[in-house]
Amino acid sequence: MNEYDVLSVFCGPDGRHGNELGVVRDGSRIPDPDERLLFAAKLGFSETVFVDDPERGVIDICTPSVRLPFAGYPCVGAAWLLDVPELVVPAGVVGARLDGEFSWIEAHADWAPPRTLRQYASAAEVDALPVPPEGEWIYAWAWEDEAAGRVRARGFPGRGDGITEDEATGAAALLLTARLGRALNIRQGAGSQLLTAPQPGGFVEVGGRVRLG
Repeated sequence: MNEYDVLSVFCGPDGRHGNELGVVRDGSRIPDPDERLLFAAKLGFSETVFVDDPERGVIDICTPSVRLPFAGYPCVGAAWLLDVPELVVPAGVVGARLDGEFSWIEAHADWAPPRTLRQYASAAEVDALPVPPEGEWIYAWAWEDEAAGRVRARGFPGRGDGITEDEATGAAALLLTARLGRALNIRQGAGSQLLTAPQPGGFVEVGGRVRLG
């Protein structure tokens, strides 16, 4: 068995782009939390998932520097790979479903890590942004077509761990959807696509395309 798999999560309509996700299918191979962080740092992806129980959907999510109680694109990728009705993360139970070419999760907005949602006047302004200084997780966004719910976004983690820009960020998309209270079609990074829809009780669905390799 391979030591890990690589998924691209939130691919664009052409199947390109998406955020690369490392997945260790047998989490028992790296049981120590500190060693998991070291392995995630070695891989160098924004996040890496360790599957601790594939049948129940129990996963552990690590960036190169911290463990996360919840994160969007790792859950979307794990939902696609494991094909289970739910995922179990420290923040709670995440609903999961596959629908055609899209993998969907449902999570509560309060589970998402804090992000600074910074609106700009145009997509061109978002495109032109330089990477901001470290210390703050910034989700820069602008309407491409407000009536249609189309958004242009870029994500800057600001953690100082070598990941200067996040190609696709499910948790930030979840937070923006909760704030705006409407379904969104988000184009992030070089060409990734994220779809969202608010649900009752503060939950939000986030979906996208996933491919292996």
